[in-house]
Amino acid sequence: MEQMKDKNTHYELILFDGVCNFCNASINFVIDHDPEKHFKFAPLQSEIGQDILRKFNKNTEDFDSVILLKDNQLYQKAEAALEIVKHLSGAWKYLTIFKILPAFFLNFFYDIIAKNRYRIFGKADSCRIPTPELRERFLIS
Repeated sequence: MEQMKDKNTHYELILFDGVCNFCNASINFVIDHDPEKHFKFAPLQSEIGQDILRKFNKNTEDFDSVILLKDNQLYQKAEAALEIVKHLSGAWKYLTIFKILPAFFLNFFYDIIAKNRYRIFGKADSCRIPTPELRERFLIS
């Protein structure tokens, strides 16, 4: 996990299912709307992702949630998504209004999408490999 430390900047780390097409599209969306480069990324399946899951006593084989590591605290599912949109450009940050709703309600809809993501959006054979331009934003071991 030593690789997670970046001496010059503070960032938040988004862990995602690296073989999920919907998840990869979501990461592309975040990259496109994160001009400040606030976020770095790592697949849940990567060594770094697995180390973080173990550190926080999370299942290392269940990849049905986006996870945000922020200030040594984990956010999952809808809570993670709403924390992420706070830093995106455009009107996306206004989605945080949904934080007024109970987490169980938001996660009900999140779980429906998560359970059906492979069937609806497909699944890749392996985790994404970032382009040279994006390599600095991905923590891959």
